[in-house]
Amino acid sequence: MAAPETSTAAVPTLYTNNTLRNAFGGVLSFFILLLIGVMAFSIRLFSVIKYESVIHEFDPYFNYRVTQFLAKNGIYEFWNWFDDRTWYPLGRVIGGTVYPGLTLTAGTIWWLLNSLNIPLSVETVCVFTAPIFSAFASWATYLLTKEVKGTGAGLTAAALLAMVPSYISRSVAGSYDNEAVAIFALIFTFYLYIKTLNTGSLFYATLNSIAYFYMVCSWGGYTFIINLIPMHVLLCIVTGRFSSRLYIAYAPLVVLGTLLAALVPVVGFNAVMTSEHFASFLVFIIIHVVAFVYYIKGILSPKMFKVAVTLVVSVGLAVCCAVIAVLIALVASSPTKGWSGRSLSLLDPTYASKYIPIIASVSEHQPPTWPSYFMDINVLAFLVPAGIIACFLPLSDASSFVVLYIATSVYFSGVMVRLMLVLAPAACITSGIALSQAFDVFTGSIKFQLTGASSNTEVDAAETSSSTAESQTDAVKTEKPEETAKNRPSRKSKKKKREHGEKPSTKAKAEKKRLLALPLESSVISLLLLVLLGAFYVVHCVWAAAEAYSAPSIVLTSRSHDGLHVFDDFREAYAWLRHNTDVDDKVASWWDYGYQTTAMANRTVIVDNNTWNNTHIATVGTAMSSPERAAWEIFHSLDVKYVLVVFGGLVGYPSDDINKFLWMVRIGGGVFPHIKEPDYLRDGQYRIDSQATPTMLNCLMYKLSYYRFVETDGKGFDRVRQTEIGKKYFKLTHFEEAFTTHHWMVRIYKLKPPKNRIRGKTKKSKSKTSSTTSSPKRSGTKKKNPWQ
Repeated sequence: MAAPETSTAAVPTLYTNNTLRNAFGGVLSFFILLLIGVMAFSIRLFSVIKYESVIHEFDPYFNYRVTQFLAKNGIYEFWNWFDDRTWYPLGRVIGGTVYPGLTLTAGTIWWLLNSLNIPLSVETVCVFTAPIFSAFASWATYLLTKEVKGTGAGLTAAALLAMVPSYISRSVAGSYDNEAVAIFALIFTFYLYIKTLNTGSLFYATLNSIAYFYMVCSWGGYTFIINLIPMHVLLCIVTGRFSSRLYIAYAPLVVLGTLLAALVPVVGFNAVMTSEHFASFLVFIIIHVVAFVYYIKGILSPKMFKVAVTLVVSVGLAVCCAVIAVLIALVASSPTKGWSGRSLSLLDPTYASKYIPIIASVSEHQPPTWPSYFMDINVLAFLVPAGIIACFLPLSDASSFVVLYIATSVYFSGVMVRLMLVLAPAACITSGIALSQAFDVFTGSIKFQLTGASSNTEVDAAETSSSTAESQTDAVKTEKPEETAKNRPSRKSKKKKREHGEKPSTKAKAEKKRLLALPLESSVISLLLLVLLGAFYVVHCVWAAAEAYSAPSIVLTSRSHDGLHVFDDFREAYAWLRHNTDVDDKVASWWDYGYQTTAMANRTVIVDNNTWNNTHIATVGTAMSSPERAAWEIFHSLDVKYVLVVFGGLVGYPSDDINKFLWMVRIGGGVFPHIKEPDYLRDGQYRIDSQATPTMLNCLMYKLSYYRFVETDGKGFDRVRQTEIGKKYFKLTHFEEAFTTHHWMVRIYKLKPPKNRIRGKTKKSKSKTSSTTSSPKRSGTKKKNPWQ
């Protein structure tokens, strides 16, 4: 009688062991996630540790300036703010032309910290917003991957995303750009969509719409979400995977998400009027037609169902055709058929270079090279195919979404290098799934090979003892006559027979494991190679964070045999403008430096990085491409007092205005036809040496960049172009040098007042009148229009 007591006591013991194991696994997962968040935050602090707490790049300075205004004046003043220091004389309505998600997030963090008597400056909050949200993005990746393939894959994917270089490049401390919070919003929206798809919960569907609203507030890349999810819904319908859970996951997102998106001023009616959103509405109609067909199938007979399906499909096609006709009528008047220039650049990579040079001129809009993939995602490029295969074993609604996500993101990253940022989460998710599956296979094989013989013996013994215990338990619990037990078997015995018939035996499971197990040596070697691969990935990511992506563009450094050299010319130039010019002075420069000039110098600019007015930018490009006198006329008409140019010929800084000059010519020539690119090229080559064309040597950009440059070394050798300049000795007639930074990287010129030119004109006119008496033919000459 002792055997039954032992067997019945083993059941709660086994249940207790499983409960303890699950609890321990949950606590361990929590601490691993906490460490992943700390790692994601810490690896992005190299820019602060090595340099200083400063805002990076160009666009972040505008976001910082807007956040300062929000913290000082409040939310209502922010929505109604008209900025007269940008795009002079047009100005800009900030509240209606900016994605407010990043600004409102940082402003809220600053307000909460100050409410808790933690007096941090707005700049400090802006600097550390991106590292904080990188930790949130890692946790969101864990949740998403867990819904697809389990906890192990989720933890692996979170660890990979925390240090992937592509994401680090946009989220280091000081990179206060929209992508800092948008990537978290993107991943979290996808997680809530998959969660709703797996559970069919209307609560998660509502949260999904709210997360989508936050994404719309944060970044224009929200159109990727509102097109990818409809593609997945359509894929599920076509492959016969339609369910009520799919309907709940999609329908509230389209309705509630579109209504919320329309509340964002920069989006407004574009949420229902532009072609980027039409796919979601078309799939919305299709899913309702399919849902109605499934509904009537359950309540009608097969004969009536065929008639009803014919009617529903006919009506559905008519509605779809009507909707398509309305959409075509709405977008037919637009030359781009309702698509934005950036969207058309993604669909047709040659579109921007043909029609919109302002988009093609941005370096981050260029296609990436193959080394870019190995730099930004490193070994993940090799693991992604394995992760895609793992998603098909087995294929579910969630795993099919991951496959679709990685396929589309690979395409878009190949069109525009900036969208490597969208590829990074997809690559981390698929690579996390691949690594998790591989570790499960190898560790399971090692465990089986090491404990195979003993486990087989234990399995046989366990089966024998369990069968004996079960028979004894039945004998003890059955307190009825023997005849009755023989004639009428108990429910428990029937249930046991049914379970034995349905489930394979323990021996069959062990045999299956033996067949799937790999040899011990192969498993150990493969496991070590995976660990080595992970270590190489970690080393590369730390190097990229410390060296490649931590340096702020506002402060440049270089190393030589003399040590580390710091070039702080940008802040030196902006400080000079701030302290040595009047508050109302207008500064002209190429649009790249507009945000920094407004934020750091506090001076009015003609164009900036918003690039919303192509004609205004083309006017500045035309001025830079024109001769000195014509350029003076253009700038004077815009009330410009100072002109700023960036020059890297002395120190070897390649991103200077001379290297960008051809884009100025192309953009200017797109609006003003008298500017022609071939006039600046010698036999199709862009040159600044003695072989350069006269148009190039006499344009304003050449003169402002190389004025007095020959005085630096006596030769005028340009270290970026690796050649001596063609025109070394010349004087400026309509501009005067106001300030040149220590390393000649930023040069500021002041327009000479018009009264000096008027005096010169009167003198020349007197001499001309005296000469006309001797040569009357010259009196008929006309003044040349500088714009032609």
